[in-house]
Amino acid sequence: MAVRESESVGKRPAVADAPRDWTFLTNHARVLLCIAEDPDVRLRDVAATVGITERATQHIVQQLEEAGYLERERVGRRNRYQLHADRPLRHPMDHEHQVSELLNVLGAALPRTRGARRRA
Repeated sequence: MAVRESESVGKRPAVADAPRDWTFLTNHARVLLCIAEDPDVRLRDVAATVGITERATQHIVQQLEEAGYLERERVGRRNRYQLHADRPLRHPMDHEHQVSELLNVLGAALPRTRGARRRA
């Protein structure tokens, strides 16, 4: 990566200048994050936020449901999603950690479940 003349020697290039051919989070994580922040979100809106097709979003949600990370409930003409944040992460290296830990690190505001008490 070329360094601009205005940058001093030894400085790292700004993150905004870095190539965007990969990211640290998968689309599955990004979809889960969107749903965690708004359980009533439309998949069309998730797709737009994540930057993938609506069909790809539907497929990811189906996989998350099949793996037990989400439940879908039909409410009128819309879907409401219930996240099971107590489930472990899937990779063997991360299996000791729960989804809730990942979401907390990423700053997701998890909705309180009915009857849940706030920790002091």
